Amino acid sequence: MFDPVSLRAKVLAQKRKIIHVDMDSFFASVEMRDNPAWRNIPLAVGGDPGRRGVLSTCNYLARKYGIRSAMPSAHALRLCPELLIVPGRMSAYKEASNIVRSILAQYSDDIEPLSLDEAYIDVTHCTDFNGSATLIAAQIRKEIAEKTLLSASAGVAPNKFLAKMAGEWNKPNGQFTISPNQIESFMSPLPLIKLPGIGAKTAESLARQGLKYCYQIQECDLFTLRRRFGNWAHRLYELSFGFDDSSVLSHWQRKSLGVEETFEKDQSTIDCTAYLEELYLEMTKRLQKYQQRETSATASKSFVKIKTFDFKQHTFERVLESKSVPTYEDYLVMLQDLLSRNQTSIRLIGLGVRLSYNEGPTQLSMAMEA
Repeated sequence: MFDPVSLRAKVLAQKRKIIHVDMDSFFASVEMRDNPAWRNIPLAVGGDPGRRGVLSTCNYLARKYGIRSAMPSAHALRLCPELLIVPGRMSAYKEASNIVRSILAQYSDDIEPLSLDEAYIDVTHCTDFNGSATLIAAQIRKEIAEKTLLSASAGVAPNKFLAKMAGEWNKPNGQFTISPNQIESFMSPLPLIKLPGIGAKTAESLARQGLKYCYQIQECDLFTLRRRFGNWAHRLYELSFGFDDSSVLSHWQRKSLGVEETFEKDQSTIDCTAYLEELYLEMTKRLQKYQQRETSATASKSFVKIKTFDFKQHTFERVLESKSVPTYEDYLVMLQDLLSRNQTSIRLIGLGVRLSYNEGPTQLSMAMEA
Protein backbone atom coordinates (compact mmCIF):
# COMPACT_ATOMS: atom_id res chain seq x y z
CA MET A 1 0.00 0.00 0.00
CA PHE A 2 2.80 2.41 0.93
CA ASP A 3 5.17 1.51 -1.90
CA PRO A 4 6.70 4.67 -3.42
CA VAL A 5 7.90 2.85 -6.55
CA SER A 6 4.47 1.53 -7.53
CA LEU A 7 2.79 4.80 -6.54
CA ARG A 8 5.15 6.82 -8.75
CA ALA A 9 4.27 4.46 -11.59
CA LYS A 10 0.56 5.03 -10.97
CA VAL A 11 1.14 8.80 -10.97
CA LEU A 12 2.91 8.68 -14.33
CA ALA A 13 0.15 6.45 -15.73
CA GLN A 14 -2.54 9.08 -15.13
CA LYS A 15 -3.76 10.02 -18.60
CA ARG A 16 -6.89 12.05 -17.96
CA LYS A 17 -7.10 15.71 -18.98
CA ILE A 18 -8.83 17.69 -16.23
CA ILE A 19 -9.35 21.45 -16.23
CA HIS A 20 -10.29 23.37 -13.10
CA VAL A 21 -12.02 26.65 -13.99
CA ASP A 22 -12.37 29.31 -11.30
CA MET A 23 -13.91 32.75 -11.82
CA ASP A 24 -11.78 35.50 -10.23
CA SER A 25 -13.51 37.12 -7.18
CA PHE A 26 -16.74 36.31 -9.01
CA PHE A 27 -19.47 38.21 -7.15
CA ALA A 28 -17.27 41.28 -6.70
CA SER A 29 -16.18 41.14 -10.36
CA VAL A 30 -19.79 41.12 -11.53
CA GLU A 31 -20.45 44.20 -9.38
CA MET A 32 -17.38 46.00 -10.76
CA ARG A 33 -18.37 45.09 -14.31
CA ASP A 34 -21.86 46.51 -13.84
CA ASN A 35 -20.67 49.54 -11.83
CA PRO A 36 -17.45 50.89 -13.42
CA ALA A 37 -16.99 53.48 -10.63
CA TRP A 38 -16.27 50.60 -8.23
CA ARG A 39 -13.43 49.04 -10.23
CA ASN A 40 -10.54 50.77 -8.46
CA ILE A 41 -11.73 50.74 -4.85
CA PRO A 42 -11.73 48.04 -2.15
CA LEU A 43 -15.06 46.27 -2.68
CA ALA A 44 -16.84 43.36 -1.02
CA VAL A 45 -20.19 41.64 -1.42
CA GLY A 46 -21.81 40.77 1.86
CA GLY A 47 -24.22 41.49 4.66
CA ASP A 48 -24.84 44.62 6.69
CA PRO A 49 -22.03 45.10 9.26
CA GLY A 50 -24.62 46.46 11.70
CA ARG A 51 -26.58 43.22 11.53
CA ARG A 52 -23.76 40.70 11.94
CA GLY A 53 -23.40 40.25 8.20
CA VAL A 54 -20.52 38.30 6.67
CA LEU A 55 -18.73 38.70 3.36
CA SER A 56 -19.41 36.41 0.41
CA THR A 57 -16.35 37.59 -1.49
CA CYS A 58 -14.17 40.64 -2.08
CA ASN A 59 -12.02 42.03 -4.87
CA TYR A 60 -8.23 41.82 -4.95
CA LEU A 61 -7.76 45.39 -3.72
CA ALA A 62 -9.66 44.49 -0.54
CA ARG A 63 -7.59 41.33 -0.08
CA LYS A 64 -4.46 43.44 0.30
CA TYR A 65 -5.92 44.57 3.65
CA GLY A 66 -6.33 41.00 4.85
CA ILE A 67 -10.02 40.86 3.99
CA ARG A 68 -11.39 37.49 2.88
CA SER A 69 -14.64 35.66 2.27
CA ALA A 70 -16.69 34.51 5.30
CA MET A 71 -15.20 37.33 7.39
CA PRO A 72 -17.67 39.35 9.50
CA SER A 73 -18.45 42.59 7.70
CA ALA A 74 -17.79 44.67 10.82
CA HIS A 75 -14.30 43.19 11.17
CA ALA A 76 -13.58 43.82 7.49
CA LEU A 77 -14.45 47.49 7.95
CA ARG A 78 -12.04 47.73 10.85
CA LEU A 79 -9.29 46.39 8.61
CA CYS A 80 -10.22 48.76 5.77
CA PRO A 81 -12.53 51.66 6.77
CA GLU A 82 -12.92 52.72 3.12
CA LEU A 83 -14.18 49.27 2.10
CA LEU A 84 -17.44 49.41 0.14
CA ILE A 85 -19.77 46.54 1.05
CA VAL A 86 -22.67 45.97 -1.33
CA PRO A 87 -25.52 43.44 -1.04
CA GLY A 88 -25.45 40.43 -3.31
CA ARG A 89 -27.47 40.15 -6.53
CA MET A 90 -27.89 36.42 -6.98
CA SER A 91 -29.84 36.74 -10.22
CA ALA A 92 -26.90 38.55 -11.87
CA TYR A 93 -24.42 35.95 -10.61
CA LYS A 94 -26.57 33.04 -11.81
CA GLU A 95 -26.92 34.64 -15.23
CA ALA A 96 -23.13 34.92 -15.61
CA SER A 97 -22.65 31.41 -14.21
CA ASN A 98 -25.07 29.96 -16.76
CA ILE A 99 -23.09 31.57 -19.58
CA VAL A 100 -19.88 30.03 -18.23
CA ARG A 101 -21.57 26.62 -17.95
CA SER A 102 -22.75 26.84 -21.57
CA ILE A 103 -19.16 27.56 -22.66
CA LEU A 104 -17.82 24.53 -20.77
CA ALA A 105 -20.55 22.33 -22.29
CA GLN A 106 -19.12 22.98 -25.77
CA TYR A 107 -16.06 20.93 -24.87
CA SER A 108 -17.36 18.08 -22.68
CA ASP A 109 -20.41 16.60 -21.02
CA ASP A 110 -18.29 15.68 -17.99
CA ILE A 111 -18.63 18.85 -15.90
CA GLU A 112 -18.66 18.94 -12.10
CA PRO A 113 -19.79 22.31 -10.74
CA LEU A 114 -18.45 23.09 -7.28
CA SER A 115 -20.33 26.39 -6.97
CA LEU A 116 -21.58 29.18 -9.23
CA ASP A 117 -18.02 30.28 -9.94
CA GLU A 118 -16.00 27.05 -10.00
CA ALA A 119 -16.07 23.75 -11.87
CA TYR A 120 -14.07 20.78 -13.07
CA ILE A 121 -14.29 19.69 -16.70
CA ASP A 122 -12.87 16.44 -18.07
CA VAL A 123 -11.71 17.01 -21.66
CA THR A 124 -9.93 13.67 -22.06
CA HIS A 125 -12.01 12.80 -25.12
CA CYS A 126 -12.26 16.30 -26.59
CA THR A 127 -10.60 16.56 -30.01
CA ASP A 128 -10.52 20.37 -30.24
CA PHE A 129 -7.02 21.86 -30.55
CA ASN A 130 -5.70 18.37 -31.29
CA GLY A 131 -6.75 17.30 -27.81
CA SER A 132 -4.52 19.82 -26.00
CA ALA A 133 -6.10 20.51 -22.61
CA THR A 134 -3.85 23.57 -22.18
CA LEU A 135 -5.15 25.14 -25.41
CA ILE A 136 -8.74 24.18 -24.57
CA ALA A 137 -8.40 25.89 -21.17
CA ALA A 138 -7.02 29.02 -22.84
CA GLN A 139 -9.93 29.07 -25.29
CA ILE A 140 -12.47 28.59 -22.47
CA ARG A 141 -10.98 31.55 -20.61
CA LYS A 142 -11.02 33.64 -23.81
CA GLU A 143 -14.69 32.88 -24.45
CA ILE A 144 -15.60 33.62 -20.83
CA ALA A 145 -13.92 37.04 -21.10
CA GLU A 146 -15.68 37.81 -24.38
CA LYS A 147 -19.17 36.69 -23.34
CA THR A 148 -19.25 37.80 -19.70
CA LEU A 149 -16.59 40.55 -19.55
CA LEU A 150 -15.19 38.68 -16.54
CA SER A 151 -11.87 36.91 -16.00
CA ALA A 152 -11.29 33.28 -15.07
CA SER A 153 -8.27 31.30 -13.97
CA ALA A 154 -7.63 27.68 -14.91
CA GLY A 155 -5.52 24.73 -13.84
CA VAL A 156 -4.76 21.79 -16.14
CA ALA A 157 -3.54 18.41 -14.89
CA PRO A 158 -4.07 14.63 -15.08
CA ASN A 159 -6.41 14.60 -12.05
CA LYS A 160 -8.80 16.80 -10.06
CA PHE A 161 -6.50 17.37 -7.09
CA LEU A 162 -3.62 18.62 -9.23
CA ALA A 163 -5.90 20.65 -11.52
CA LYS A 164 -7.22 22.59 -8.52
CA MET A 165 -3.69 23.10 -7.22
CA ALA A 166 -2.58 24.34 -10.64
CA GLY A 167 -5.54 26.72 -10.79
CA GLU A 168 -4.21 28.59 -7.76
CA TRP A 169 -0.78 29.14 -9.30
CA ASN A 170 -1.40 32.07 -11.67
CA LYS A 171 -4.48 33.77 -10.21
CA PRO A 172 -6.02 36.07 -11.15
CA ASN A 173 -6.68 35.78 -14.88
CA GLY A 174 -4.06 33.13 -15.62
CA GLN A 175 -3.57 29.41 -16.00
CA PHE A 176 -1.01 26.74 -15.18
CA THR A 177 -0.46 23.23 -16.48
CA ILE A 178 1.03 20.26 -14.65
CA SER A 179 1.89 17.44 -17.05
CA PRO A 180 2.47 13.86 -15.80
CA ASN A 181 6.27 14.17 -16.05
CA GLN A 182 6.18 17.41 -14.00
CA ILE A 183 4.20 16.01 -11.07
CA GLU A 184 7.16 14.79 -9.01
CA SER A 185 9.06 18.10 -9.25
CA PHE A 186 5.86 20.01 -8.46
CA MET A 187 4.79 17.93 -5.46
CA SER A 188 8.05 17.19 -3.62
CA PRO A 189 8.76 20.77 -2.40
CA LEU A 190 5.09 21.64 -1.90
CA PRO A 191 4.26 22.77 1.67
CA LEU A 192 1.88 20.38 3.43
CA ILE A 193 -0.50 23.22 4.24
CA LYS A 194 -1.38 23.30 0.53
CA LEU A 195 -2.93 19.83 0.75
CA PRO A 196 -6.69 19.49 1.34
CA GLY A 197 -7.45 18.52 4.91
CA ILE A 198 -4.43 20.27 6.42
CA GLY A 199 -5.27 23.61 7.99
CA ALA A 200 -3.06 26.11 9.75
CA LYS A 201 -3.20 24.39 13.16
CA THR A 202 -2.49 20.95 11.74
CA ALA A 203 0.40 22.37 9.69
CA GLU A 204 1.88 23.94 12.84
CA SER A 205 1.59 20.65 14.70
CA LEU A 206 3.27 18.76 11.83
CA ALA A 207 6.04 21.35 11.61
CA ARG A 208 6.84 20.75 15.27
CA GLN A 209 7.29 17.09 14.34
CA GLY A 210 9.64 18.03 11.51
CA LEU A 211 7.08 17.58 8.70
CA LYS A 212 6.68 20.64 6.48
CA TYR A 213 6.84 19.45 2.87
CA CYS A 214 5.39 16.68 0.74
CA TYR A 215 8.72 14.95 0.18
CA GLN A 216 8.90 14.34 3.93
CA ILE A 217 5.57 12.50 3.81
CA GLN A 218 6.83 10.52 0.81
CA GLU A 219 9.79 9.33 2.88
CA CYS A 220 7.70 8.26 5.90
CA ASP A 221 7.11 4.60 6.69
CA LEU A 222 3.72 2.98 7.18
CA PHE A 223 3.96 2.82 10.98
CA THR A 224 4.82 6.53 11.33
CA LEU A 225 2.06 7.68 9.01
CA ARG A 226 -0.64 5.58 10.64
CA ARG A 227 0.45 6.63 14.12
CA ARG A 228 0.22 10.31 13.20
CA PHE A 229 -2.72 10.33 10.76
CA GLY A 230 -4.77 7.22 11.45
CA ASN A 231 -7.18 6.22 8.68
CA TRP A 232 -6.24 9.30 6.64
CA ALA A 233 -2.62 8.10 6.27
CA HIS A 234 -3.14 6.33 2.94
CA ARG A 235 -4.94 9.26 1.32
CA LEU A 236 -2.31 11.72 2.56
CA TYR A 237 0.46 9.49 1.20
CA GLU A 238 -1.18 9.39 -2.24
CA LEU A 239 -1.73 13.15 -2.31
CA SER A 240 1.89 13.82 -1.38
CA PHE A 241 2.88 12.08 -4.62
CA GLY A 242 0.14 13.82 -6.63
CA PHE A 243 -2.09 10.79 -7.14
CA ASP A 244 -5.88 11.15 -7.23
CA ASP A 245 -8.29 8.75 -8.96
CA SER A 246 -11.54 10.55 -8.12
CA SER A 247 -13.85 11.09 -11.09
CA VAL A 248 -15.42 14.28 -12.39
CA LEU A 249 -19.00 13.93 -11.16
CA SER A 250 -21.35 15.42 -13.71
CA HIS A 251 -24.37 14.52 -11.55
CA TRP A 252 -23.97 15.89 -8.04
CA GLN A 253 -26.24 15.03 -5.14
CA ARG A 254 -26.29 17.15 -2.02
CA LYS A 255 -25.88 15.45 1.34
CA SER A 256 -27.94 17.83 3.44
CA LEU A 257 -30.33 20.74 3.22
CA GLY A 258 -30.98 23.33 5.88
CA VAL A 259 -31.70 26.92 6.85
CA GLU A 260 -30.40 29.10 9.65
CA GLU A 261 -30.86 32.50 11.25
CA THR A 262 -28.09 34.67 12.70
CA PHE A 263 -29.53 37.16 15.17
CA GLU A 264 -28.72 40.87 15.18
CA LYS A 265 -28.40 40.57 18.96
CA ASP A 266 -27.80 37.46 21.03
CA GLN A 267 -31.10 35.90 22.08
CA SER A 268 -32.09 34.22 25.30
CA THR A 269 -32.95 30.54 25.17
CA ILE A 270 -36.62 31.43 25.65
CA ASP A 271 -36.76 33.88 22.73
CA CYS A 272 -35.06 31.51 20.27
CA THR A 273 -38.09 29.30 19.76
CA ALA A 274 -40.01 32.24 18.26
CA TYR A 275 -37.85 31.95 15.13
CA LEU A 276 -38.35 28.23 14.64
CA GLU A 277 -41.65 28.20 12.73
CA GLU A 278 -40.44 30.55 9.99
CA LEU A 279 -37.25 28.51 9.58
CA TYR A 280 -39.25 25.29 9.41
CA LEU A 281 -41.52 26.61 6.66
CA GLU A 282 -38.53 27.80 4.63
CA MET A 283 -36.73 24.47 5.05
CA THR A 284 -39.73 22.38 3.92
CA LYS A 285 -40.23 24.69 0.95
CA ARG A 286 -36.59 24.21 -0.15
CA LEU A 287 -36.78 20.45 0.42
CA GLN A 288 -39.89 20.10 -1.73
CA LYS A 289 -38.27 22.13 -4.51
CA TYR A 290 -35.13 19.98 -4.39
CA GLN A 291 -37.13 16.73 -4.40
CA GLN A 292 -38.94 17.86 -7.54
CA ARG A 293 -35.56 17.78 -9.30
CA GLU A 294 -34.10 14.82 -7.39
CA THR A 295 -37.05 12.46 -7.07
CA SER A 296 -34.92 9.77 -5.39
CA ALA A 297 -33.94 12.08 -2.50
CA THR A 298 -35.40 11.33 0.92
CA ALA A 299 -34.79 12.77 4.36
CA SER A 300 -32.92 10.22 6.47
CA LYS A 301 -32.09 12.38 9.51
CA SER A 302 -33.27 15.64 11.00
CA PHE A 303 -30.95 18.06 12.77
CA VAL A 304 -31.05 21.26 14.78
CA LYS A 305 -28.01 23.39 15.54
CA ILE A 306 -27.32 26.42 17.70
CA LYS A 307 -24.31 28.67 17.98
CA THR A 308 -23.72 30.31 21.34
CA PHE A 309 -22.36 33.80 21.98
CA ASP A 310 -18.79 32.41 22.08
CA PHE A 311 -19.18 30.95 18.54
CA LYS A 312 -19.32 27.35 19.79
CA GLN A 313 -21.69 25.18 17.75
CA HIS A 314 -23.93 22.46 19.20
CA THR A 315 -25.93 20.01 17.06
CA PHE A 316 -28.69 17.48 17.75
CA GLU A 317 -29.43 14.85 15.07
CA ARG A 318 -32.15 12.24 14.97
CA VAL A 319 -32.72 9.32 12.56
CA LEU A 320 -36.03 9.42 10.70
CA GLU A 321 -37.37 5.88 10.75
CA SER A 322 -39.98 6.45 8.05
CA LYS A 323 -37.78 8.77 5.98
CA SER A 324 -40.53 11.39 5.94
CA VAL A 325 -40.25 15.13 6.50
CA PRO A 326 -40.00 15.81 10.24
CA THR A 327 -42.77 17.93 11.72
CA TYR A 328 -42.45 21.33 13.33
CA GLU A 329 -43.10 19.70 16.70
CA ASP A 330 -40.16 17.32 16.12
CA TYR A 331 -37.82 20.27 15.62
CA LEU A 332 -39.27 22.13 18.59
CA VAL A 333 -38.50 19.20 20.91
CA MET A 334 -34.95 18.95 19.53
CA LEU A 335 -34.33 22.68 19.87
CA GLN A 336 -35.67 22.77 23.42
CA ASP A 337 -33.36 19.89 24.32
CA LEU A 338 -30.33 21.74 22.93
CA LEU A 339 -31.27 24.97 24.67
CA SER A 340 -31.82 23.22 28.01
CA ARG A 341 -28.25 21.89 27.83
CA ASN A 342 -26.79 25.26 26.84
CA GLN A 343 -28.26 27.88 29.15
CA THR A 344 -26.58 30.93 27.64
CA SER A 345 -27.20 33.59 25.01
CA ILE A 346 -27.63 32.29 21.46
CA ARG A 347 -26.14 33.78 18.33
CA LEU A 348 -27.63 31.46 15.67
CA ILE A 349 -30.13 28.66 15.25
CA GLY A 350 -30.60 26.38 12.26
CA LEU A 351 -32.42 23.25 11.23
CA GLY A 352 -32.47 20.84 8.33
CA VAL A 353 -32.30 17.28 7.08
CA ARG A 354 -29.61 14.83 5.99
CA LEU A 355 -30.44 13.29 2.62
CA SER A 356 -30.18 9.80 1.21
CA TYR A 357 -31.02 8.52 -2.26
CA ASN A 358 -32.96 5.51 -3.49
CA GLU A 359 -30.78 3.64 -5.97
CA GLY A 360 -33.77 2.30 -7.87
CA PRO A 361 -36.30 -0.50 -7.60
CA THR A 362 -35.29 -3.56 -5.63
CA GLN A 363 -36.48 -7.11 -6.09
CA LEU A 364 -39.02 -8.17 -3.50
CA SER A 365 -38.92 -11.57 -1.87
CA MET A 366 -42.52 -12.79 -1.51
CA ALA A 367 -43.32 -15.62 0.91
CA MET A 368 -46.39 -17.71 0.13
CA GLU A 369 -48.75 -18.50 2.94
CA ALA A 370 -49.38 -22.14 3.67
